[in-house]
Amino acid sequence: MNTGPLKSSSYPLVAAVDLGSNSFHLMVAELQGSEIRVIDRLREMLRFGSGLDAQGRITALAARRALSCLRRFGQRLQTLNAGQVRAVGTNTLRKARNAEEFLRRAEAALGHPIEIISGVEEARLIYQGVTSVLPADQERRLVVDIGGGSTELIIGRGSQPHLMESLFMGCVSLTDMFFPKPVVTRRKFRDALLYARQQLEPVQAELRRQGWQRAIGSSGSIRGIENVCHTLGWQQQGISLECLQRLAQHLIDEHRLEHSSLPGLGEERIPIFAGGLVVLTAVFEALGLRNMQVSSRALREGVIQDLAGRLKGQDARADSVEHLAMRYAVDIHQVKRVESTAMQIFNAVSRVWRLDNDCRRLLSWAAWLHECGLAVAHSGYHKHGAYIVANTDMAGFSRQEQILLAALVRLHRRKFAMGVLEALDKKWQLRLQRLAVILRLAVLLHRGRDDRNVPKLRARARGSFLQVKIARGWIEKYPLTYADIIEEKQLLRASGTRLSLT
Repeated sequence: MNTGPLKSSSYPLVAAVDLGSNSFHLMVAELQGSEIRVIDRLREMLRFGSGLDAQGRITALAARRALSCLRRFGQRLQTLNAGQVRAVGTNTLRKARNAEEFLRRAEAALGHPIEIISGVEEARLIYQGVTSVLPADQERRLVVDIGGGSTELIIGRGSQPHLMESLFMGCVSLTDMFFPKPVVTRRKFRDALLYARQQLEPVQAELRRQGWQRAIGSSGSIRGIENVCHTLGWQQQGISLECLQRLAQHLIDEHRLEHSSLPGLGEERIPIFAGGLVVLTAVFEALGLRNMQVSSRALREGVIQDLAGRLKGQDARADSVEHLAMRYAVDIHQVKRVESTAMQIFNAVSRVWRLDNDCRRLLSWAAWLHECGLAVAHSGYHKHGAYIVANTDMAGFSRQEQILLAALVRLHRRKFAMGVLEALDKKWQLRLQRLAVILRLAVLLHRGRDDRNVPKLRARARGSFLQVKIARGWIEKYPLTYADIIEEKQLLRASGTRLSLT
């Protein structure tokens, strides 16, 4: 396998890394205008989802195998900077109790940050990847993706997903539960199918109510099922319910999962084949499907599409923030005032305080959402807002990003709760503290919700010291805001920040 660094290209390069519960994938692509051309793929089947112990922790063996793979991927990505790479972790990292500890080592091995994405965000990216090569029409589509530890079901119209569900079952988890040995019996298959139908029961009615014109399957499990059905001569293209039923009977008759009984299937996929077949059969039965097309695209392509959009200024995260602000009826005039002043202070101190573009975006989003908790109650609305931000499905955001954004909303007023910072990743603690200081000051200066009493100001920073210079005569004209600033100086002492107003 060639794992050397990527050669230079006349087109911008982007890369997606998928830390799945079954396989780790790397995809590199060129951005040729509106087209995305894949130039390299690497895949290693690790069955990472089977690497959790009884306490839900990633075992030392599973971690070693994963880190070894990521080092090889990292060598391939040596010439790409952080903005060109998006690495995502799915169900196993969502579940693992020691995920943060593993991530620190994994990011060092890969050389790039790794995001843990929610099941809904995974579903959104899968739908984006699958539909990226379909006609740009308003056809209603059902997309089904069977991963190692989760199954995503998405209904959308054209390229826009509307209903996204993520279930905690996949080909690896079903195999571990019902087929730990490569043996399939009628009873085991029946019990596994009943379990899978139970997982689908809470969502099947709404999925069927929404309806679709075309059903599309993605992921290696579904492509493997199609390959076996085609090789056995049962169907030329796609998958039918009849083929699934014949295949289930075929596995029961053969009894043992072997290459000879599964022609057209890669050797490494044989042990988890029965688990994937059970999940897909359950989906067909629960949703009343007769046929399904199969797509060669899935999560990686969706990540590439999303990353390409960010590079072109089309960031799903910004849309999510705006939609959440609208949903909770925030005062748009007020958040724009706060955002403008916060950016003014940020621009003045960012170099000294080492705040980068990621920090700039986070501060802007927090300015837009800092008052969303008012929809719950005025008392403690910063706490309500933090809860909303941390627990809402926000398209484009990783779990880590939502935690940071929620912390910033939580810290924008009242007592400076240092415990909120201490719970964060150490590499973010100081930066978020300084962003909170900027946001607090911007909110305070606009407490009157009026543009007329906002002073022209200049700011500069030195270490933990922040100096704010205000136009002459303003203090005498607006003593109430000045009194608020004096109180804020006392509150900021808890964060170790010294505020000077001149």
